[in-house]
Amino acid sequence: MMSGIAKTPQPPYYAVIFSSQRTEGENGYGRMAEKMVELASQQKGFLGVESARDRELGITVSYWDSLDAIKNWKENSAHKVAQEKGKTEWYEKFALRICKVERDTFFEM
Repeated sequence: MMSGIAKTPQPPYYAVIFSSQRTEGENGYGRMAEKMVELASQQKGFLGVESARDRELGITVSYWDSLDAIKNWKENSAHKVAQEKGKTEWYEKFALRICKVERDTFFEM
């Protein structure tokens, strides 16, 4: 699975912010999450991903070059299976936000 800060191009680009609270138990979640990152990274327009989770809250931000790329990922058949399992097994609640990134700043020592 990818880790760290995503290396994105100069703006503008788009961010999909997925915030979630999990149900109890693993139920294959970790394996599917890794598979989704791998599959998303192969999609046209994918720019990167950042993800963090603790016991209460998970936040995954994926970056895309266009709204069309985001729509195509949403409609991907394997991603649709994961979305359905999320609704029925893995999440107590979740929120999805799509934003246009107009400016970014990076700092590295």
